[in-house]
Amino acid sequence: MELNKEQIKFLNKYTQGKWTINEKTGLVDIDGNFNCPNENLTDFKGVRFGVVTGYFNCSRNRFTSLEGAPKKVGGYFSCNNNKLTSLEGAPQKVGDDFYCNNNSLTSLEGAPQEVGGRFSCTYNSLTSLVGAPQKVGGRFDCSDNNLTSLEGAPQEVEEDFCCSYNSMKSLVGAPKEVGGDFWCYHNNLTSLEGAPQKVGGRFDCSYNNLTSLEGAPKKVGGDFDCSDNNIKIPKRILKLVIETMLKKKVDYYVALFLNKKDIDKEINKRKKHLEEIERVSVEIDVNLSKDAQKGISMMGRFGHFD
Repeated sequence: MELNKEQIKFLNKYTQGKWTINEKTGLVDIDGNFNCPNENLTDFKGVRFGVVTGYFNCSRNRFTSLEGAPKKVGGYFSCNNNKLTSLEGAPQKVGDDFYCNNNSLTSLEGAPQEVGGRFSCTYNSLTSLVGAPQKVGGRFDCSDNNLTSLEGAPQEVEEDFCCSYNSMKSLVGAPKEVGGDFWCYHNNLTSLEGAPQKVGGRFDCSYNNLTSLEGAPKKVGGDFDCSDNNIKIPKRILKLVIETMLKKKVDYYVALFLNKKDIDKEINKRKKHLEEIERVSVEIDVNLSKDAQKGISMMGRFGHFD
């Protein structure tokens, strides 16, 4: 591969380290970093990269394609805040984090299949996770997209998994186990079917349309938040049910059965409370009726009031 003056100038300007042309592949390898953010670039000037031992940062430009991007990156790879509609051409192996946030991606086809750190694809227009790496060494974050399912999601996530602010109705496709937190708040979930059964940190399914916790994880290492849903159970009982689910590793309905005595007590308590409200309401009506009778009598005696 022969480089022209513009390409040589381009490499010299943004390379932090040493670049060479690999005689076997004809691609440009870099021992170090390549850093070209905020330069109003639309492409790599025809340069085709091979291996970059450090990080590769081409964020905050006007790229519409990753054609020419490196095949392998030892550090992190960032193409945030561009105009990408596809990840075709992205490195297939990234030693650290991979960031493609704030683009116009509708698919993850072409994404790296091996990521040593976190993978973040937030603030795009994704409707599917097909093409996502199946193993992520850090956090996986696909929040703030248009996802309706987790089909294609990575099945091994060592840290947090975040899929909040989407349009999902179920969690089918989620990994069975997550090393850190699992966040699926602010979706349209009507069921926890498909949720991971083991979560190392916090499990947050708040702000959805859940009517039960059927399908919830059997083991959660941190807090369990299911607030702001349509689960018609008093908070005290719901807390007991969740604790039972996690402690005894049983599903939602078994946990309800095991707490039947407390649930019955709560029902009776609320029934008595409703009876008391009804009794007071009747007294108020009676007293109002008496006052009304007095008013009618006075009006008959003194005439109408303006």
